[in-house]
Amino acid sequence: MARLRRRACVALFLFTLFVLATLMGLRTLKPTDGFSAQASGADVRPALGEKVDRRSVSSDVQPSSPGQAHNAKVAGSNSSPDKGISYDVHIFYHMWYGTPQLDERYLHWDHILVPHWDPKIAASYPRGRHLPPEDIASSFYPELGPYSSRDPEVLESHMEQIGATAAGVLVVSWYPPGLADDHGEPTEDLVPSILDAAIRHGLKVTFHIQPYKGRTDHSVHDNIKYIVDRYGDHGAFYRFTTSNGKALPLFYIYDSYLTPPEGWAELLTATGSHSLRGTQYDGVFIALIVEERHKHDILAGGFDGMYTYFASNGFSYGSSHQNWKGIKVFCDGNNLLFVPSVGPGYIDTSIRPWNNHNTRNRVNGRYYETALQAALNVRPEIVTITSFNEWHEGTQIERAVPKKTVTRLYLDYQPHEPDLYLELTRRWVEQFSKEKEQWLM
Repeated sequence: MARLRRRACVALFLFTLFVLATLMGLRTLKPTDGFSAQASGADVRPALGEKVDRRSVSSDVQPSSPGQAHNAKVAGSNSSPDKGISYDVHIFYHMWYGTPQLDERYLHWDHILVPHWDPKIAASYPRGRHLPPEDIASSFYPELGPYSSRDPEVLESHMEQIGATAAGVLVVSWYPPGLADDHGEPTEDLVPSILDAAIRHGLKVTFHIQPYKGRTDHSVHDNIKYIVDRYGDHGAFYRFTTSNGKALPLFYIYDSYLTPPEGWAELLTATGSHSLRGTQYDGVFIALIVEERHKHDILAGGFDGMYTYFASNGFSYGSSHQNWKGIKVFCDGNNLLFVPSVGPGYIDTSIRPWNNHNTRNRVNGRYYETALQAALNVRPEIVTITSFNEWHEGTQIERAVPKKTVTRLYLDYQPHEPDLYLELTRRWVEQFSKEKEQWLM
């Protein structure tokens, strides 16, 4: 009997060792499905100069030049475990659409055909404007039809769709009160509704400050104060947690290169004449990188990081996937955030009929997956998606449906369903969150 007990104990001990060894082995495996860099055969080793342990980024890092931004980078993941939403994935959102029912006329769906700047080339292409609802300024047709951004049901549908992607932050295209783009009407009054709708779905909102007429570093100073004073206490107002524990508003500045770096330095460095640094309006300011030289201008201007925006791979230095590794190395070496922007494709010939050479075919989602993988490979703290609903440029991931009229045959997502790009986004966000946890271990 004693011998049987000894054998049973030995067997139990060996079984326990087997279980522990199995668990340890599983823990060392890399993800090999979905968008994993390991599965694609990509080199996931850190680039030269990359800071692997993000938690160790010191809050007292000294700038390498007088103009460098002072805010330390992110420490860890900004995710919402209860809803599976990641606040490290931001998606550009447009609120400039209108219909006669709610806005007295169509807005943006009737966009003009923009003439080429060369009169000889322009003469070869049609002129005029689109005539909704059958003829809209897009190569795709929205499931909701040509809608108004003021429609509460549309807004609710948009929040539901964005929530389904697991991307946690809307980046709203913003103009100051009373101002608008060249083809629309002021929309700043819509921001409270967007914030209220976002919070119902566990989403956050931040701002994409557009290059309105008369924009300067002084006017942006006033814009930041206005936004923070008006919306800073709202539960959906996004704040970015830096490695020194500060939770600061984050702003994207579109076409930031239009203002000289000397001007931005007056706003974004501690010694600037109207600096926001160290005040209640301090934030994380992200500039647009288009050309390679913009890296140095962004650094000198005192920005905290750079983003690429455009969804057309190869269109610009910044939007070219092959350049992201080098940009990331530069940013890591200067304590800047690198925020790559990914998109499902690009086609703007509905408003720029002469721009065929920049079209990027979606290839049934493969173009999007390639861009998402390219972003994952450089281990960014934040990724932006261009876009949720920029229908003019065909970068939308919003639901689209097949549509044929007497004069138009619209593109669509077939043979897949209208929510193809929402599902692809969610798969990637989940993979991004998993791999980011590994980077931080």
